[in-house]
Amino acid sequence: PILYGYFRSSCTWRVRIALALKGIAYDQVPVNLLKDGGQQLSAEFKAVNPMQQVPALKIDGITLSQSLAIIHYLEDTRPNPRLLPQDPKKRAQVRMIADHIASGIQPLQNLSVLKQMGERKTEWAQKCIASGFQALEQVLQQTAGRYCVDDEVSMADLCLVPQVANAERFNVDLGPYPTITRINKALLELDAFKVSHPSRQPDAPAELRA
Repeated sequence: PILYGYFRSSCTWRVRIALALKGIAYDQVPVNLLKDGGQQLSAEFKAVNPMQQVPALKIDGITLSQSLAIIHYLEDTRPNPRLLPQDPKKRAQVRMIADHIASGIQPLQNLSVLKQMGERKTEWAQKCIASGFQALEQVLQQTAGRYCVDDEVSMADLCLVPQVANAERFNVDLGPYPTITRINKALLELDAFKVSHPSRQPDAPAELRA
């Protein structure tokens, strides 16, 4: 497999965690979202992903984009360890939390939106993340065990950790979200989350490397 991504892209990070958890070896092709006006906008990368976004994963003779679609494919074809619970209710809760983050929070504060916000970009990102986290904290108080849904790592957790990192990058006060903070801390102790961390990626700048 070949993963096209950017070290700090939260969507790419989700996929790196899934690949690490499932023990899938892969090669990386860095796509710098800031350099040269954004390498994702190049004709070369547009041939890989017409949406001109990261991540994209070449695997099993196909090219997939959209992080959750990629993770679902990995789950369907390489089911161990599973990232979706077998119980239908818990499975639905995992998907709900993943969608809450992947559709309801992250797109509102991603690079393309922030570019449009100009000087207000930090204020906008803080507002979007805080609003989403207020709802997410309530949900997790009902669903969480050690992790987002009970005590097994799931697709929801793969979305949570990168989003908390975004919150920290934009200086969002995490004090009101003790459940989010507790789960994030527990997940960051796991090897798959450590090796996939942005600071451990080959395209991370020297000053941000672990």
